[in-house]
Amino acid sequence: MTADLSQIVKAYDVRGVVPDQWDEAVAELFGAAFVQVTGAAAIVVGHDMRPSSPGLSRAFARGAAARGVDVTEIGLCSTDQLYYASGALGLPGAMFTASHNPARYNGIKMCRAGAAPVGQDTGLTEIRELTERWSREGAPQPAATPGTITSRETLPDYAAYLRSLVDLTSIRPLKVVVDAGNGMGGHTVPTVFEGLPLTLVPMYFELDGTFPNHEANPLDPANIVDLQERVRAESADLGLAFDGDADRCFVVDERGEPVSPSAITALVAARELARNGGKGTVIHNLITSWTVPEVVRENGGTPVRTRVGHSFIKAEMARSGAIFGGEHSAHYYFKDFWNADTGMLAALHVLAALGGQSGPLSALVAQYDRYAGSGEINSTVADQRASLARIRAAYGDRDDLTLDDLDGLTVAAADWWFNVRPSNTEPLLRLNAEARDEATMTKVRDEVLAIIRG
Repeated sequence: MTADLSQIVKAYDVRGVVPDQWDEAVAELFGAAFVQVTGAAAIVVGHDMRPSSPGLSRAFARGAAARGVDVTEIGLCSTDQLYYASGALGLPGAMFTASHNPARYNGIKMCRAGAAPVGQDTGLTEIRELTERWSREGAPQPAATPGTITSRETLPDYAAYLRSLVDLTSIRPLKVVVDAGNGMGGHTVPTVFEGLPLTLVPMYFELDGTFPNHEANPLDPANIVDLQERVRAESADLGLAFDGDADRCFVVDERGEPVSPSAITALVAARELARNGGKGTVIHNLITSWTVPEVVRENGGTPVRTRVGHSFIKAEMARSGAIFGGEHSAHYYFKDFWNADTGMLAALHVLAALGGQSGPLSALVAQYDRYAGSGEINSTVADQRASLARIRAAYGDRDDLTLDDLDGLTVAAADWWFNVRPSNTEPLLRLNAEARDEATMTKVRDEVLAIIRG
């Protein structure tokens, strides 16, 4: 096919419908373009459980090998397992997944050696342009000596590495329900948890890229209902839900109640600061709870606020030497994991914190959940810029407020704040609000929504 990649090459990755928007022939060109842009002599490639993933992944490998590059295929893996391989082997990598998108979608998350991200400003634009050109004019000439394609098992090493970063040897026995959503958590969790003092209750561990039980996106409340019910039915200590490529992890407590990703960010930040002698920088995006910077300061660290999005988090972690970073979307980034995101490592921290004391998870996380938050609320608008201008006009002349434009518009008072950000891909504005009590948060949320939707 002649590829028009404008609809499938996003800011951070490739994602589109197979075979309508891209296919194995395009994947092969992506492989050739990836090695040309990165200048790699060798790469590592992995894939998730989607029906189209093995074929696309192998086509990408063929395209790279045709340019004289040696390819290590690690087969079925989670995205953070691919990041582990990229970091441990010192190789650029490509992960074939569309995360929680429906089965007909697939995509590629690419990184340079050491799991450094490849995004719009760090090579993805050039990869897209080469792939489009070659799809029109024909593939580039193959190398005189093609590269090799070999297989390597990395799951045991990945599991051992994660467990070397969190001491779980002395935790009390815990009962944990894990909902893998028919995604890659069903592949990684048994190996990572093996031998730990955990009673594992698995849900939807069968690898199935058609997602027969529910969408593999735990941030949507509808997709954790089964987990919540099972935690209560099993009288479990907690529940964990992974997304399709198992790089994000969502937590529910012993009552089946969701634990805010901001609370998890604060909990893990406190633990990582303790590991580093009470010193270090922690990154948080601007719509995480006020709790996060408070906890970081209380534990001796320095909080740094960034825009939303993993490319901004990873760039700031590299610049500042941060030890940890967290986002409201349940992405958690670790210096000891090549600044990459791994929900599994965050989950191990939660298990270690819970198992290291006698109380329930709800009591443990209460200290990290201090404010009332709205969650993210999307509104379809005809003109994003005009809507933001109306909000600025409504709040801009008040002396008791501060406004900033780091990412969208943030308005903050002494006891509340809200942020409104435009979507980059849809005609949406995204609202997040927080206050010291529920009544104030509700009032602020409704006032802003009235302006947006009025």
